[in-house]
Amino acid sequence: MGNQQGSFLTAIDVGSAKTCALVAEVTEYGLRYRGHGIADSRGSRKGVIVELDKAVSSIQKAVEAAEDMAGAAVEHAIIGVGGSNIKGVNSHGGISLGTRPREIGRDEIKQAVERARAIPLPQDREILHLLPQEFILDDQAGVHDPLGMMAARLEVRVHMVTAATSATQNVITAVNRAGVHVDDTVFEPLAGADAVLRSDERELGVCLADIGAGSTELVVFQQGAVAYSGVIPVGGDHFTSDLSVGLCTPLADAEKIKKNYGSAVVTLIPEGNEVEVPSVGDRASRLLPQRLVAEILEPRARELFEMMRESLRQSGMFELCLAGVVLTGGASRLPGIFDVAESALRRSVRLSWPAPLAKMPSTLAEPEFATVLGMVNYGHRARIARGYQEGGLGARLKAMLVGKGA
Repeated sequence: MGNQQGSFLTAIDVGSAKTCALVAEVTEYGLRYRGHGIADSRGSRKGVIVELDKAVSSIQKAVEAAEDMAGAAVEHAIIGVGGSNIKGVNSHGGISLGTRPREIGRDEIKQAVERARAIPLPQDREILHLLPQEFILDDQAGVHDPLGMMAARLEVRVHMVTAATSATQNVITAVNRAGVHVDDTVFEPLAGADAVLRSDERELGVCLADIGAGSTELVVFQQGAVAYSGVIPVGGDHFTSDLSVGLCTPLADAEKIKKNYGSAVVTLIPEGNEVEVPSVGDRASRLLPQRLVAEILEPRARELFEMMRESLRQSGMFELCLAGVVLTGGASRLPGIFDVAESALRRSVRLSWPAPLAKMPSTLAEPEFATVLGMVNYGHRARIARGYQEGGLGARLKAMLVGKGA
């Protein structure tokens, strides 16, 4: 196998249900699919590593499968970070340039950004992303690139995505132990946005909800910039657990029943339909009404979107989501979840299907792969931005937007 660093980009998504590695080739026409590997996740729960050795084994299996398909060794990768440890915060800072307006240079911009990020954080937290929202020159807001402009005072509004240092480091350690160097980390829905959101949605105001196995991660865009990020501690595993308890069936069988017969709306299931439900222990399987499955799933779905609505409302973001809500992630495929979301949120809702890479198999163009597809797009955009940093501040700001914290 050839070395993939340079002309190849690899993304690794270590989820609670599955671990996926995706290899893309950087060509003059953009990104082209080269290979992928998927393994059942072991050692991960609710977006964090709980058993390191099992997580390492899952990553190795996914990476080896991707290497075989791509015909290239995976030595470097960008990885996703998520889970309930993620917290977002908006901040504001600025500097005075003197009594008279003068030209703004790179040093002044850097100082203003440093003032904005200089907020106290607990020792166990780190800044994962520093995302400029807008610059304010004297009383003029909405400036995206102030380099070379004139002002007596320069201010900046930023959004910071913070993570528990230990949770992030454990994912990095697991990937490193699997033989892959981590080039960058990215908050998962921020990457997923690259694959599923449209530019007009970002401008008008939209919430992306990535419903994963362990949690639901949110990011709100307004006027093209990130205005909010957060996590709802409910995901697809909670639906499965509810079925396991409610039907008295093993978790693995509950997951199959959810995927094959589940619905978030009882009335979508015809009366009289029955489902064979395995029992625990040596007891015989039972035939139960399929509507019973939906009766268990519907309250959990409603709870999820009511918690989402309350989280957005408390942060002042709910009224800003004029373009509504976009659902992605594997659990967004549960039939009827779209209807529950629209009812609970009272906003327009659409299910997302990620934009495919060239030569990519159609099986990857599904909501559960939006994050890993977004990560390779994100990594490509970051590489381009960093390559042009010396060309002007616009590229530097793009690098800030896609780079890690510093």
